[in-house]
Amino acid sequence: MFSSSGSGKKPPSQQEMIQVDRSESASPFWRAQRESTPKRVGRDPNLVVGAAYSHADMLKLDNLTLSGSSSRPRTPPSSSSQKLRTSDVSSPPPKSSSGLSSPPLKSYFSFLSNTNRDWDVGDPEMPEGDDMLGYEDDDGDEFGLPSLSNMRRRSRRAAAAAQSSSSSPFQTTPLDAALGLPNRRYSNSADIAIERPTSTYPMPKKSEGKILRPQYKDILKDPANALHLIDHPATPPNATPKEIDAINSRITKINKFKKILQASTIPLVDLRALAWGGVPEEVRAMTWQLLLSYLPTSSERRVATLERKRKEYLDGVRQAFERGGANPASSGRSRGLDEAIWHQISIDVPRTNPHIELYSYEATQRSLERILYLWAIRHPASGYVQGINDLVTPFWEVFLGTYITDCNIESGMDPGQLPKAVLDAVEADSFWCLTKLLDGIQDHYIVAQPGIQRQVAALRDLTARIDEGLAKHLENEHVEFIQFSFRWMNCLLMREISVRNTIRMWDTYLAEEQGFSEFHLYVCAAFLVKWSTKLVKMDFQEIMMFLQALPTRDWTEKDIELLLSEAYIWQSLFKNSSAHLRGGPSRAPTTNLQL
Repeated sequence: MFSSSGSGKKPPSQQEMIQVDRSESASPFWRAQRESTPKRVGRDPNLVVGAAYSHADMLKLDNLTLSGSSSRPRTPPSSSSQKLRTSDVSSPPPKSSSGLSSPPLKSYFSFLSNTNRDWDVGDPEMPEGDDMLGYEDDDGDEFGLPSLSNMRRRSRRAAAAAQSSSSSPFQTTPLDAALGLPNRRYSNSADIAIERPTSTYPMPKKSEGKILRPQYKDILKDPANALHLIDHPATPPNATPKEIDAINSRITKINKFKKILQASTIPLVDLRALAWGGVPEEVRAMTWQLLLSYLPTSSERRVATLERKRKEYLDGVRQAFERGGANPASSGRSRGLDEAIWHQISIDVPRTNPHIELYSYEATQRSLERILYLWAIRHPASGYVQGINDLVTPFWEVFLGTYITDCNIESGMDPGQLPKAVLDAVEADSFWCLTKLLDGIQDHYIVAQPGIQRQVAALRDLTARIDEGLAKHLENEHVEFIQFSFRWMNCLLMREISVRNTIRMWDTYLAEEQGFSEFHLYVCAAFLVKWSTKLVKMDFQEIMMFLQALPTRDWTEKDIELLLSEAYIWQSLFKNSSAHLRGGPSRAPTTNLQL
């Protein structure tokens, strides 16, 4: 995971990892201290931290060949509209199988490495001749995303070869200029983080009315104080009877949630039953925190618990990032930071939801970095694994929306303009809820990721029960389930559907007793079977290309609810029902596997 080169070639010179100059950041946890002499930091390329390997190593692609010496596809990084982030490149729609020959094998690999989010919009500024950049040893990350560290390494190599060093703190390398990247800031401080481009963040739109609630201090103290602030809009005079029924139904549902949440002791059984069909955004944050057992059900303990947990998180962040000793020239290692973990997080965070404006702001990215790093060092059995950066975003988005007048905060609002107390609370709440979620599926992220291996095997067997024709077709085409479903399990389908649809799906997951560890399997089965009529007409390459770029960009909440309903049916029919099989599966059953 942390190796930036798949070819095994060593760079001609050891690279310097320099601390970022964070003097302009408003965060209290980044205290810029300039240091006179940067210290070189070396790292063993064979070091394994947590599940630090690519899932592509497990794929059985014996029937495929790839010309050339490189064992991995080339994935040159693309420039983004922000000139700061590297985003996925959207792919063209898959070709129909009728009357058309299959694309060459190399096209499939190139396609696979550039199709990680089917709703991403391709960069129109991407030059057609990007193959000339020569990234023959760029492994990318576990899901085919471009490697920013490789890009920076190439930049420094090109700069060294051209002897273009400058005494200015802002330098432009030939490769940066070719990619249209801004000048990079080379700091003299001794953090283990790699250099970042000069900060260029989007400007917030002031015309969208997304302002801080005046009562935010009361909400910080107790989320229940936001319940009486819910304002139901008046019914439009020209509304149709169907629209009027929908508005009245939503108001009735909100009132049911308010009745439960305002109780002195909240009945979780009733709350789960009501949340299964979806949680209104006005009460979602408090409902999620209760269903994850982050908030106590007793209203008397709620205020003290929130104060204690938030303080514990902030103390943990200060302890993790404070500098060790009084020596200003101390290196990043002396601060106690884990070099490999922080290096990977600093790469992945800018690539998290690059199509959403909210995640391009500095305040959001710094917050996600702190959450992920603190979680990783507190869970050494797994450490940080790529994909966890996606899982924290629904919590961050939902909890931040509690303090804003408009819950739709994906655009038009810079979190950095909010009071520090609000950002600290959102960050702490997101950390603890992410911890609660991952506690139930931590075997997905430890070495060898046995939890994901079991779920992939269970998905294969479950598909054979639900749709035998599809299962046989995939087997005849030599399609291994791990080739497409590993990402479904690792990222909980967040790379396949939008964040908003993910939030709706998590309403139901949290309402289930074992939503993320068990119910998610049946959702994946329903998700795969949904495309059965198309998949059975495709060959191997067309199947893989289709499953890597599923047409879910236009999905709405209704599509998610239909998928969840189908998953519930399959769970009711097949959970703990192995004795009802009419004959065994096509492969040997997995030991100790129970659906």
